[in-house]
Amino acid sequence: MSVNDETGGSDLSGKSRGAREIAVPITVFTALRRELEKEAGALPAVRSLHHAGYAVGTEAAAGFAAGGDFDVSELTTSEFWGSVQRFFGRKGWGTLRHEAAHPGVGLLTSDDWVEASAEETDSEGSCSFSTGFLAGLLSELAKRPVAVLEVTCRTRGDDACRFAFGSEAVVHELYGRLLDGSDLARALTEI
Repeated sequence: MSVNDETGGSDLSGKSRGAREIAVPITVFTALRRELEKEAGALPAVRSLHHAGYAVGTEAAAGFAAGGDFDVSELTTSEFWGSVQRFFGRKGWGTLRHEAAHPGVGLLTSDDWVEASAEETDSEGSCSFSTGFLAGLLSELAKRPVAVLEVTCRTRGDDACRFAFGSEAVVHELYGRLLDGSDLARALTEI
């Protein structure tokens, strides 16, 4: 007899057969970010959350198709992004919409992303863990590095959280153009 959970569960001896998952209040993101900022500073907090998110995202890739009985590499583009949307929705992260914004850059947009809060305000984006998580998950699924950049955030007062993704070189160029003052639409046409 065994006890199962969504990600593989464990047998009665407690030996894990896969990554276990727990549910925590969404305030965990704000609490972690604030405490890391107090202890280490703003930039180290962002980096730490991003690195932790990446590690967790790579692990989550193993459970991506759990229960779906499909090979990710055999999905059409539409089927793949539908699976991504269901994966995050099922886990409580929020609703993601995919847009092919540029030949080298995709966008994932959410009006209700869990790591951001419209009630909390911060001049910087707040989705550092999510950015890392998405990069880890997409890199693992694509079997090559995928860089992710948060380009808008509800915590910053934007209408939605938007994550640009693509190769490291293209995302780095996009980031540079945004830092130089281009808005997202213009930066995408310039790369």
